[in-house]
Amino acid sequence: MTFTTVLFYILAAVLVIAAFRVITARSPVTAVLHLILAFSNAAMLWMLLGAEFLALLLVLVYVGAVMVLFLFVVMMLDIRMDAMRQGLKTYLPLGLVIGLVLVLEMSFVLGSTWYGAGPQAPVAGDYNNARALGEAMYTQYIYAVEVGAALLLVGMVAAIALTLRRRRDVKYNDPVAAVRVRSKDRFRMVKMPAQSERAQAKRDGSSGVAAAPQGEKQ
Repeated sequence: MTFTTVLFYILAAVLVIAAFRVITARSPVTAVLHLILAFSNAAMLWMLLGAEFLALLLVLVYVGAVMVLFLFVVMMLDIRMDAMRQGLKTYLPLGLVIGLVLVLEMSFVLGSTWYGAGPQAPVAGDYNNARALGEAMYTQYIYAVEVGAALLLVGMVAAIALTLRRRRDVKYNDPVAAVRVRSKDRFRMVKMPAQSERAQAKRDGSSGVAAAPQGEKQ
């Protein structure tokens, strides 16, 4: 047994344990942390299988972005687990049926005689999994890629639309009005004579002295 095979079994065992802890952990934060561990082990398994592009994509997108977002959301929300666990046992039969179906599907796919699976052909020297994946996505599965892109666009637009709520106590910036602003509408030059504070004080003092005798004559 080679070192790669031993490492594969170790990573696979950790992946299964982490995935099991995701659905059995009592704390949502613990479940999210185990899910991050499961994704990391899956990425390392893909690296061992020669799918470097998929491994890096899994680490950057899911572990680096999506799961960090999940972790922050779970830590900020006050989730009452006791109320959520009530009635959970009623879904146990359905979960067992779905799990049994998945196990049967995996056994059929991984079977040596299923679909005529034979020995794997040797990989060409100039093989690139990123290029092969791109050619398959944009040639054979182009319609599926377009539908997925449209769904992501609709979700992004819907999320932005939900945040655009007008409130009377909040001031909003109008981008169209900001672009149309001209300098003469916002800035005005005013010409004023140059005066010093000392000259102004002397002028005020002389006017006060001159006004005093007039008051005495009255």
